[in-house]
Amino acid sequence: MAESVLSQVQEVAKQARLASSRLARLSKETRAAALMAMAEQLGKNESRILRANKIDVANAEALVEKGMMPSSYLKRLKLDAEKLRGVIDGVRQVAQIEDILGTSSLKRELDDGLELNRVCCPIGVILVIFESRPDALPQIMSLLVKSGNAGLIKGGKEAENSNREIFNCLAEGLKSAGYPEGSFTLLSGREEVSDLLKLDKEVDLVVPRGSNELVRHIQENTRIPVLGHADGVCHLYVDEKADLEMATSLAVDCKTQYPAACNAIETLLVNRKIAAVFLPKVIEALKDKIVKVRVEKSAIETFHLKDVDTADDTDWTTEFSDLTLSIKVVDSLDEAVEHINTFGSGHTECIVTENPEAFERFFAEVNSAGVYHNVSTRFADGFRYGFGAEVGISTGKLHPRGPVGVEGIITYKYKLVGKGQIVADYSGENARKFTHKDLDK
Repeated sequence: MAESVLSQVQEVAKQARLASSRLARLSKETRAAALMAMAEQLGKNESRILRANKIDVANAEALVEKGMMPSSYLKRLKLDAEKLRGVIDGVRQVAQIEDILGTSSLKRELDDGLELNRVCCPIGVILVIFESRPDALPQIMSLLVKSGNAGLIKGGKEAENSNREIFNCLAEGLKSAGYPEGSFTLLSGREEVSDLLKLDKEVDLVVPRGSNELVRHIQENTRIPVLGHADGVCHLYVDEKADLEMATSLAVDCKTQYPAACNAIETLLVNRKIAAVFLPKVIEALKDKIVKVRVEKSAIETFHLKDVDTADDTDWTTEFSDLTLSIKVVDSLDEAVEHINTFGSGHTECIVTENPEAFERFFAEVNSAGVYHNVSTRFADGFRYGFGAEVGISTGKLHPRGPVGVEGIITYKYKLVGKGQIVADYSGENARKFTHKDLDK
């Protein structure tokens, strides 16, 4: 049985590899037409998609009630007409952004008749594994289409019906645009993923989107490069020079606008100089939104805070993904930065301050992919950045970083064109000289 599953996924991966060679030769116009056809099919089949999603949600609700599924999964799972329209708009936005495949990011004359180009090209075959969110499927596929990559896609079992309907719509759009067979495959079994992680000759990149356990499992069980992040422990730091009305509004948005998102804050850091005034104000506003507030013991005693839970050391590294927020009082900007760099996950952080110099220090010293000034961490999103969508979030320090759009899943090749030049002519006593002259791209 195990050998049968492995042979099946090997065949699927080989088909994707063959298709990827053809995808690299498609025109910009074909990619754009495919994306518009995908958006059209999603719109035409809205009722079918939402019906399928209701089945998934009903099944998930039963599991949540039994304690077999986190409530955060349920929030991510739900689709409605408004969310689906946003997804469709995102696919169309991807179609309209600049297509850089085949363009040169470097054009240089090495010598007369010897020209070097660095040309943007697809990575090849990308395996994307995600949980809970069926709206992630069209985001992922639209970015893979725009970047010229083939895709092997595995969604969570909890969204099985939604994903199947959405994938069928997207596949129909691709077929109408003349996409090669095998370019994209929706996988269903858990065993398939384990086997695919072994196929480092067929699969070029793995992008996991889901729980810490999922991401870490993938990172530890494959030789294929992995792009992603395990945790989303984001922070909001309220500086001594903060506008406290703004800070309150931002804290509420960062935590409650969509608490299950990885860019929602999990810890609020408050400068001691404004804590006596700010803490009661922000805690009241958070409680109005049904947020469970956990404050360090010393701050509860110092500022006589009532009806709050006591935070412990584990809270500083916890991604609650729900309406729970830890609060810590710090003595300085230096302490806030140290806390973030020690306990954060490198995702997104914000400072609220009217002091531009404080922000510049915060920006320079915080080791995260997104470092914001007076703006909600919830803006850390590919669609909001104008990428159309995101294939995932990367918290590593190498490119790509932050919300990963098209550019993050495109690589390059060096193209060198000459007229029979040999290296021997450029060495020795009478060696030819390189011109190394940059040309217009």
